[in-house]
Amino acid sequence: MSAFGEWTTAEGLPAFDYRAGPTPWDPILDPPSATHRVHLGNRRITLAADSDGLLGLWDEHLDGRWLVERTGGGFGTPLFGPTFVRFTGANVERTVLCPEGDLPWVLIRVDVSDGADVTEEWVVRQREVHLEFGPVRGDAPPDLATVALEHIGGERVAATDGPLKITATAAAGSTTWFRFGLLDGHEDPIDPAGAKALYTSSLNALRERLPTGRTPEITWHAALLTGGACADGVLGGHTLNQGSAYSFRHGFNGAARDPLQHALPLVHCEPDLALSVLRNTCAWGSPDGDLPYALDGRKQPWTQVFRPSDLNLWALWLAAEYAAATGDLAAFDVPVRYHPSYDAEPVPLGENLRRQFRFFADVVGTGEHGHVRILNADWNDLAIRESGVDREVMIERGESVLNSAMAAWVLPVYAGLADRLGDTATAEEARSRAAALRERVAGEWNGRWFRRAHGPGSVVGEHDLWLEVQPWAILCGAATPDQARALLATIDETCRAGSPLGARHRWPVAEGTQGQVWSSVNMTLIWAASRYEPDLAWDEWHCMTLHAHTDAYPDVWTGTLSGPDCYLAPESDRPGETWALPESGIAMQAYPIANLHSHSQPLLAYLRLLGVEPRPDGTLGQVPRSGEWA
Repeated sequence: MSAFGEWTTAEGLPAFDYRAGPTPWDPILDPPSATHRVHLGNRRITLAADSDGLLGLWDEHLDGRWLVERTGGGFGTPLFGPTFVRFTGANVERTVLCPEGDLPWVLIRVDVSDGADVTEEWVVRQREVHLEFGPVRGDAPPDLATVALEHIGGERVAATDGPLKITATAAAGSTTWFRFGLLDGHEDPIDPAGAKALYTSSLNALRERLPTGRTPEITWHAALLTGGACADGVLGGHTLNQGSAYSFRHGFNGAARDPLQHALPLVHCEPDLALSVLRNTCAWGSPDGDLPYALDGRKQPWTQVFRPSDLNLWALWLAAEYAAATGDLAAFDVPVRYHPSYDAEPVPLGENLRRQFRFFADVVGTGEHGHVRILNADWNDLAIRESGVDREVMIERGESVLNSAMAAWVLPVYAGLADRLGDTATAEEARSRAAALRERVAGEWNGRWFRRAHGPGSVVGEHDLWLEVQPWAILCGAATPDQARALLATIDETCRAGSPLGARHRWPVAEGTQGQVWSSVNMTLIWAASRYEPDLAWDEWHCMTLHAHTDAYPDVWTGTLSGPDCYLAPESDRPGETWALPESGIAMQAYPIANLHSHSQPLLAYLRLLGVEPRPDGTLGQVPRSGEWA
C-alpha cells in the first residue's frame, strides 16, 4: 500500500486517488517541499498537476518554457488520470484535461451539484528554462506568448503576464466549460456542445489508442510516455524530451539518444509518433552525420560538455525497428531537414541515416584494440571520470567495449533496412563491421563478465562488473550460451542481490559511492535474460514496475506514479530516491519525476519479453495483437 493513496479507475482508465497529507521531501538544490507532482500531456502541452491543487503548463514548441507555474488551483485532493486531473469538493467537481492531439491548451470541466458561481483563475508567469545549473532560476523569454482563459460560450481574457480570471454563474446540476492556454486566434471557435464532444471524443480516443497488458501499468506508462511529446515548431516533427530535472530544472533536451530510445516502444503502438520523433532527432544533426549531445533550452546544439560515441547507433536502431514493424519504406524517401544553424539542404531520411552510419564508421571509428572509440563519454556520461585513466588520454585513445557490443547488435539490424532500401554497399559494410566488433567483444570475457573499456595501458572492468556492457555482449552474440548463462547467474548473485528495484549497474559498490539502478540498463538486462533465463527476466521486469517501488518504499513519492532515470540502491542513505551532485549544481532529486525512461523502458522491456524485436533480415520477431500486449 502506498502512503499517498491507491490505484483505481476513472473514465475506464487507470488513475491514482491521492489521499496523503503534507509529506515533506528534500529536492537538495531547493528548500524542502511537501508538494508531489505528476506530468500529464498530449502531443503539444504538458500539464504539471500538484498534490496541493496547483497546476502548471509547459510548452516546448519554440523553446523550453513554463507558461504558468503552480497556479490555476483546484480544491480538495486530486485524482490523477493518464491525461487529466480531477478535484472533488463538497458541491463541485473540476476536471482539467489535455485534449487528444496537438492542441496547446487544456479543457476544464466544472460540474456543480448546487447553484453557485464558478471562478476560474490562472496567473501567467512565463519562464524560459535554459542551461540552469545552480540556484538561479530563468527569466521570462524575450518573446512572450499570449495566453488566454476562455469561458466557453462566454467571455475570453488574455495576457502575456499576470492574472486571468473569469467568474460564471452555474445552475444546480449543470456543467460549465473553460479552456486555458495558447488561444492565439487560429483555434476554431468552440461552444459548450463542442466542448462536451471534445471531452468525450478525447477520452474515447485515449482508451482506443493506449495498449493493455498484464497490468494496468502498461496503459499508464504508455499515456505518460506519449504525454511527454511536443510538436516542434523549429525542427519539425515531435520531440520526446526525457524531461525530469534535465529539462524542467536544468533546461536542456539531452542526450540525443534519449528521445530515440523513448520512441522505440511507440513503434508498436503509435508508429506515426515514433517516426515523427526519429525525424525530429535526426534534424538535430549536421550534414556530416554528427548528432549533438543535446539541444539547449533554446533548441540550439549543445556540444560543450559531452561528446558521446553512441548517438548515431540509436537513430539507426529506431529507424530499423520502425521499418521492420510497419513496412513503411516510403518514409525514408521523405526529406528531413538539418538544424537551421548549419544552413544545409534537407535530404531524404534514408540518406540522413546513411550519413550517420558514415560518421559512426569514419569519424567515431575504432581504436588500437579494434573497439569503438569512447570520445569523452559513451552511454555513461561519467565513464571516463570513473575509469581511473587520465581524462585527456582517455578522450584521445580510449575505447568503449559497451559501444562495440551495442554496435555489433545494431549494425546488422540497420543492414537489413539498408538492404530493403537498395543500399547493398552500406548493408555489406555494416555487417562486416559488426562481425569484427563482435569478435573483439568476445575477447573481453574474463571468466566471469565482460570488460568495460580500454585506455592506454589500462583495462576498465577487469576486477569490477559494469552492468551496462553485459546484456549487449549477450544480445550481439559475443557471449556463448554457456557464458551467457554463467554471466546471468553472476549478475543475479551480485548486482541483483538484495535490490528490490532491480540490478545495480556496478558491483561491488565502490566505497564512498551509492549503488544505482538505471532503467535503461535494466531494460537490456531483461531483454538479454529473456533468451536464456526467462524467469530471471520476468522477475527483473517486475522489479522495474511502479508497484515494486511502492512495495519497497511506500513513503517515497518518486516512483509512485512516475520516476527518474535512476534509483539509489538499498545501501544508499536515500534508498528509492535518486542521484544528486549538489557540488555541481545538478540533481535529478531536484525534479525526480516525469523522466520518460521510467515509462518507456518498462514498455520496451515488456515487448522484448514477448519476443518482439527487429531481425537482421529487416523483419520483426513477433507482433502483439492490436491494442493488446498480452
